[in-house]
Amino acid sequence: MPRITPDAAGGINVCAFLDTLARAEIGPTMLAASDDGYDVLVGSVPGDLHLFDSYADHPLPSDDDAIEYADGVFSTAAGRYQILNTYWPHYCEQLDLPDFSPESQDRYAIQQLREQDALELIQDGRFGDAISAASNIWASMPGAGYGQREHKLKTLAQAYMNAGGQLSSEDRDWYDRAVKHSSGGAA
Repeated sequence: MPRITPDAAGGINVCAFLDTLARAEIGPTMLAASDDGYDVLVGSVPGDLHLFDSYADHPLPSDDDAIEYADGVFSTAAGRYQILNTYWPHYCEQLDLPDFSPESQDRYAIQQLREQDALELIQDGRFGDAISAASNIWASMPGAGYGQREHKLKTLAQAYMNAGGQLSSEDRDWYDRAVKHSSGGAA
């Protein structure tokens, strides 16, 4: 679970969505082998986990610190939501974030969701619409188009439900048809 409380996040659906983002960006194996993804650097894979050891500030503050995670491809993504250093200073100031701690990372991700008009969709249980609204921010979302591995909506919906998220009636009908029935009744 995210470190921010459901009340501070805007509800349990928001916390479940944050868990879904973390599962998509970091993966369950690396979430379990780290501080729930909050200390993971870009380029990490199961069996070759790269962690940072201080939450004082973004661990890759300069583009000179970027990590080559694929041949000729560099990034400064860090933390549970793979936050880029380029945007971190703006959100630190806007949200009065004191550090790169887990709660600061949660607050950052919630603000990104708010700016993509996804936050209210999440609170209303409109999971599919929220994923579509936020997909341009996180490369692992379906339809992101960054050339990285994108997760299937069904997989993310299962993670969301397992994290305690609630679906709108329309999304619940889709989930029951597409996810429960295709997996032999088990969600």
